[in-house]
Amino acid sequence: MKKIVFPLFLFFSCFAISQSKVSGVVVDELGDPVAFANVLFKNSVEGTITNDNGRFYMESDNTYDILLVSFIGYAPQEIPLPSKVNYDMNIVLQESNEQLDEVVIYVGKQSKKNNPAIDILKKIWAKKRVNGVYKFKQYQYDKYEKVEFDLNTIDSALMKSKIFKGMEFVFQDLDTSRITGKTYLPIFINEVFSKAYGDNLLDESKEDILGSKNSGFSNNQAITAFVEDLYSDYDIYDNYLKFFDKSFTSPLSKTGIDTYNYVLSDSTFIDNKWCYNIIYYPRRKNELTFKGDFWVNDSTFAIKKINLEVTKSANINWVKEVYIEQDFEVVSDSVFLLKRDYMLSDFSFSKKEKSKGLYGKRTTVYDNYKFDIPKPKSFYKNESDPFDPIVFSRDSTFWKNNRLEKLNKEESGIYKLLDTLKTVPKFKTYYNLVSVMASGYVEIDKWNLDIGDVYSVFGYNDAEGVRLRGGARTYFGQNDPWRLEGYMAYGFGDRKVKHGFSAKWLLDRKSRLMISGGNRRDIEQLGLSLTSTNDVLGRSIASSSVVTVGNNDRLTNINLSTFNVEMEPLTNFRIRVGSTFRTLSSALPNAFSLDYLDPTSPIGVSSEIKQFDINTTLVYTPGKKTIGYGVERYDINDDYSTLLLSYTKGLDGFMESDFEYEKLQFSYSQPWQIGGMGRLFSTVEVGKTFGAVPLGLLNVVPGNQTLFTLYNTFPNLDFYEFVTDTYASVHFEHNFNGRLFSRIPVLRKLNLREIIGLRGVWGDLSEENILLSSPTNIPLLAPTDKIYWEYSFGVGNIFKIFRLDLNFRGNYLENPNARPFSVTGSFGFSF
Repeated sequence: MKKIVFPLFLFFSCFAISQSKVSGVVVDELGDPVAFANVLFKNSVEGTITNDNGRFYMESDNTYDILLVSFIGYAPQEIPLPSKVNYDMNIVLQESNEQLDEVVIYVGKQSKKNNPAIDILKKIWAKKRVNGVYKFKQYQYDKYEKVEFDLNTIDSALMKSKIFKGMEFVFQDLDTSRITGKTYLPIFINEVFSKAYGDNLLDESKEDILGSKNSGFSNNQAITAFVEDLYSDYDIYDNYLKFFDKSFTSPLSKTGIDTYNYVLSDSTFIDNKWCYNIIYYPRRKNELTFKGDFWVNDSTFAIKKINLEVTKSANINWVKEVYIEQDFEVVSDSVFLLKRDYMLSDFSFSKKEKSKGLYGKRTTVYDNYKFDIPKPKSFYKNESDPFDPIVFSRDSTFWKNNRLEKLNKEESGIYKLLDTLKTVPKFKTYYNLVSVMASGYVEIDKWNLDIGDVYSVFGYNDAEGVRLRGGARTYFGQNDPWRLEGYMAYGFGDRKVKHGFSAKWLLDRKSRLMISGGNRRDIEQLGLSLTSTNDVLGRSIASSSVVTVGNNDRLTNINLSTFNVEMEPLTNFRIRVGSTFRTLSSALPNAFSLDYLDPTSPIGVSSEIKQFDINTTLVYTPGKKTIGYGVERYDINDDYSTLLLSYTKGLDGFMESDFEYEKLQFSYSQPWQIGGMGRLFSTVEVGKTFGAVPLGLLNVVPGNQTLFTLYNTFPNLDFYEFVTDTYASVHFEHNFNGRLFSRIPVLRKLNLREIIGLRGVWGDLSEENILLSSPTNIPLLAPTDKIYWEYSFGVGNIFKIFRLDLNFRGNYLENPNARPFSVTGSFGFSF
């Protein structure tokens, strides 16, 4: 969902008084741009560096009359500033033939040997875990965070466009970015004030949110989740910094010397501390890297000030610019504590200089540090409720006293502006359009009802032919304690109506005690997962795929009823106990049979399975983060592991149930960030069924006859090609995020991303189960003699939205109609 939210949010979003403003371009004598040149107001530490095209923009609340411009290998320049605002400056640097005493001049790629900047960097590594709050037994501080989104590159053409006709008043309060110099219009703001506590001896920490206030898209939980995930926490001392689902190499990383060039540029006193200035820039293009500089203390080797700017050649979509700066304050003469963290992202469909887009800005301010105040371990276990209504209803006095950084005039006006906009019909139309496309539902506020989802309206399969579906759900707000949801569908081929209905009720918010139940009567492509389906609303993509490989005729009529009780006694540890009753039969008996031997049948064979099961499921997701406290919550991160243990007991005779059996299953899924080499997804799954059951209740190795790339399936297997009652499977998929292609000149500019996959499964099927399902018209085979395996090579980020995979079958090529090779793909918006 978050991959859909961003481009739609961006599509929809399609003069603070400073004393000194400068912008321009730095070139050499031949007129070529000088990238990464140092630009500084004289007699200050306020500066920036030029981008890949030699351009820069800078502003300050102070007045300066001289600009210093320098770069290694060139003579430094002092440029007079005749006025407070100096735009479009053209600064020419002359090559330098002089070498001053005790100064080493570096040109181009910097040596890793005898480089004083790298010597300092090594001392930063040695000290990084004893700086800041790590120097104390306990710590606590106040934290204020402000997230803002702004429409940028406002010009007269945009103001007069039909899009904003009737909403011209929004342009009365424009501001100018101190980073890029672009005019922008604030459209969303979220403020949070909290108190953080930590104990380094107990290795415990917690954060109590005391106030939260937002405006803009405040009730759209999908967008809120996207914002939360977008601006996750980071530590500049870490080797890799994660932004937009990508891992960027930190300039302070131990692998930095292989990724960046470092130059010791300057040294001076900052807040009475002698500091070195080190400039860094990437060794290669198209990698996930930064450029910028940092100031580091000469004795503690703690960072005093740092700025990071993502290079424009970095392999990242929809983001034109990212700028980060952090400032640290000195306490007790030697402790450097984070004071302010600022991050600006310039989102745009194009990376061209004049393209319009959206600023995302996060400012975090830290204050009132206190140390060595011990608290019992129970204090850290009793977390406050971040969704307490009091938190969201703080008055103006609270915010006046607790804002650690005041809102400027434009930011203060956002709340009033959005309140006014919500009364404008055209704005409501735009907002509803974005909301529908992001969530998939049409909101009908006066009925507290959502219609949808719109993405499942059309389908097609061999049994139903063309299929239309419509659904609805109750929606009073993002934290509803109960929800009803349902759909109806009609197949024009079989001329039958299908339906699904679900009800959920959250009984206790603290323990997440919830009851749920529902019924679904539909046609389904079973066998896309080793675990049986208990979802009364969802439907696999293979059930409605318009284009498939081979015959897509192994479809099942399913009548499924469920009832579950679920709770979360510990954070991210869920227990679910429930029951299901299902009736299964073939949707196309002539092509696919679920027949089994039945001594109680007059003909000795039955074609329908009736089964009542009791199941217990344990799910542990350490590190998972969510927002909301209602019956449904949204995930705001995807880097957590998932451990699942399931036990199912089938009862014979109860409600005319046919079989007595037991099934035990375990799976472990884990994403791994492999430093700068990309991201690995892994899944291990094992299971065993005890007792005799027919084909409809066995574990089918998940094949994939669609043209879509589906993780955890085998794209070169047909549906029901392998069937097991005992199995073990592994899936690995690694996305290098363009790390390899960035080294190839021809491919570098395309920003493609290489993906490799490896998967395998071993399984067994007892003679008893083979005999029981002998009347079926498909062969029952299991990969018993040797592990079945596949491998794949993929290319992602084709035109920024497509992925293509070439899949190869490793063995069992002698199977009837075996597919040795297949091509699958997918599309979507991702960074």
